Amino acid sequence: MRRYSSLPIRHEAWSLWQLAWPILIGQLATVGMSVADVAMAGHASAQDLAGVSLGVSVWHIVIVSLMGLLMAVNPIVSQHVGAGEHARIGQVVRQALWNALGVGLLAMVVANLGALVLDTLDIEPAVRDLARNFVLVISFALPPFCCYRVLYGYSASVNQTKPLMVIALVALALNVLVNWLLVFGNLGFPRLGGLGCAFATLLCVWFDLAAMVWWIRRAPAYRATQPFTGYEPPQWPEIRRLLRLGAPIGVTYFAETSAFSLIALLVAGFGTAQVAAHQIALNFASLVFMVPMSLGLALLTRVGQALGAQDPREARFRAWVGVAMALVVAAVSAVLIAFTTTHIAVAYTSDAAVAALAAHLLVFAALFQLPDATQVSASCAIRAYKVTRTPMVIHLTAFWGLCLPLGCVLGLAPAWWPWRPAQPLGAQGFWIALVAGLSIAALGLLWLLNRLSLQWMQRAAPALERKAA
Repeated sequence: MRRYSSLPIRHEAWSLWQLAWPILIGQLATVGMSVADVAMAGHASAQDLAGVSLGVSVWHIVIVSLMGLLMAVNPIVSQHVGAGEHARIGQVVRQALWNALGVGLLAMVVANLGALVLDTLDIEPAVRDLARNFVLVISFALPPFCCYRVLYGYSASVNQTKPLMVIALVALALNVLVNWLLVFGNLGFPRLGGLGCAFATLLCVWFDLAAMVWWIRRAPAYRATQPFTGYEPPQWPEIRRLLRLGAPIGVTYFAETSAFSLIALLVAGFGTAQVAAHQIALNFASLVFMVPMSLGLALLTRVGQALGAQDPREARFRAWVGVAMALVVAAVSAVLIAFTTTHIAVAYTSDAAVAALAAHLLVFAALFQLPDATQVSASCAIRAYKVTRTPMVIHLTAFWGLCLPLGCVLGLAPAWWPWRPAQPLGAQGFWIALVAGLSIAALGLLWLLNRLSLQWMQRAAPALERKAA
């Protein structure tokens, strides 16, 4: 069996980090846009804050699902890069853009119809109207967002991640500026309140797409794989292949995001303090999650390129180095969170009761780090093999088959359920369930990654033996 010295491991870890750190900064900048929206709206009025928060929640679920659906371009392009088939990449990206345009237009229609559902919610009319109008305005960002995510995946797969960081940082600055102008009506612009956040996001998404197209057309690094030098109409067989590969990822992302959203709604019944504490713990955990997620996206590229080069042994090595690296980062994060729970909670709120409860939940957020980092890194490595359906089943089982039912039993302790705690655990019960669900997902994905990588090595063994002979 092949053994690896510490030198190749360090080299692979460094190569992975070189791809991942610009993605990380870009992801943080993207998250910063939502933070800026909520913060600016909060300074406008309590109603603006509530309406924008509701609108951002809907936007987040939609775009995360679309990101998964459009991720099919990543493993395809990565494998072409590894195989040295640069001439084929442009055609793949062009068809992926056609697919993104169609998906984006459909999502825009669905979002506009979905905004009408907000009319049925029992909330303050002004908040409901703002949330509905927020979704209606921002829905026009979905087609350019989908096209941008295709170019995002293409750029990352050809090892160009720094443009993603630069564009995201500029977009964040633009978002803050436009929010300042439109939310508060500065410099003679109309005062739109929370609705100004929707127009700011719409403008920034179009900026992302325009900047990405401009960069790809001009930068020499894209010359060998340039997607804008040719044109062909939509080709259904290619688009169907993209959808077949991407749809399970979209379902996976939707299942995870919707599960977290449903848990937030269920926690809402426990009172203001528990809701606030839950949001604090979840917000901070989501922020820390950006690190293993960025490593996972970089890992998808590294493993895909090794598979394209017909080197499944190297692909397996890269996959396990990436998973180990994500675990190390998660372990450090878990220790830091566990020893600073009170400081983190106080940074979010001055309410002593909320801070105390949030500090308690942050202990579970610390435990949360290890399985969460494992599942995201393993799932990204598996996607590099162009396998997406089995991970979808694993995630659905973990989140909807285990996490949500267990959370309801522990958190709500329904009287009709025979095996339940004597007293409802509230938000703590749902956090225990989250840790359990993520742990099951992590174990299932590790098993799948090990099995898949070994199968590829076994299939390639005869060819490698003939080549050696």
